[in-house]
Amino acid sequence: MQIRNFAQLMEEARKRGPKVVAIAAAHEREVLLAAADAEKLGLAECILVGDRPTIERIAAEEGIDLQRMMIIHESDPKTCANKVMQLVSEGHAQIAMKGKVETGDFLRAALNKEYGLRRGNLLTHVGAFEIPGMDRLIFVSDAGVVVAPDMEQKVEIVRNAIEVARALGVEQPKVAILAATEMVNPKIPATLDAANLAKMADRGQITGGLVDGPLALDNAISPESVAVKGIQSAVAGHADILIPPDIEAGNVLAKAITYFANGKMAGVVVGARSPMIVASRSDAHETKLVSMALGVLLAD
Repeated sequence: MQIRNFAQLMEEARKRGPKVVAIAAAHEREVLLAAADAEKLGLAECILVGDRPTIERIAAEEGIDLQRMMIIHESDPKTCANKVMQLVSEGHAQIAMKGKVETGDFLRAALNKEYGLRRGNLLTHVGAFEIPGMDRLIFVSDAGVVVAPDMEQKVEIVRNAIEVARALGVEQPKVAILAATEMVNPKIPATLDAANLAKMADRGQITGGLVDGPLALDNAISPESVAVKGIQSAVAGHADILIPPDIEAGNVLAKAITYFANGKMAGVVVGARSPMIVASRSDAHETKLVSMALGVLLAD
């Protein structure tokens, strides 16, 4: 079954949970609220790695029951991140989650060869968006990890995004490689990369989905725009996955969906042995909770 909204995502995650989630620097209000909700819903059993006095103070203020959660005291965020990766490496947890720690420090811990979490793939961020008026989830990648991807990295970004979409029941995801125009223009490098990715998919170098580009955003998601422009494509107008040219475009797109279109996001970093939840520290606990649900499905 294709998961088309977050209600279905949460329900499916409840069926497959609970998974053990280790949270790095868990001494943060929204993270603890998300952990408490995940425990109540049966999504997760949480290991809190962080400053115990702060965790206990926030729990008392918010009425959070910590009895079922293991707390490992550690006040330094970088050390928290390393401890979480160790827990995942040793099989004590299936999912790693970022709390009050810098994303760079969290991911550096994940890449530490000592923990053996890399499986040869590029680590990439995949965001799943529930957008009012859309009949399906829209996936955006990469908006949070790979800063200026080259062609080789873009191939990995596409492959990882296809893997996530397929895990949510999209049998053959339609992937739009975004640029400012649907025409290949040598003066716009993103259009050349897009055309190359589309040709690689045509020749079986990228599998599991349909890939086309370059496509402007309207051509990727609007059948009406496609009809007006006369674009012939199995992807145009019906994209499930949007691949922006770089992290800046991806980040702006993701936040525009959230703040201008009232969209909701679940985000996860994939490419390692276990999914990693890397929500923004400014995200509300509802966003962190649905991201945990996405992690549960991917861990399964």
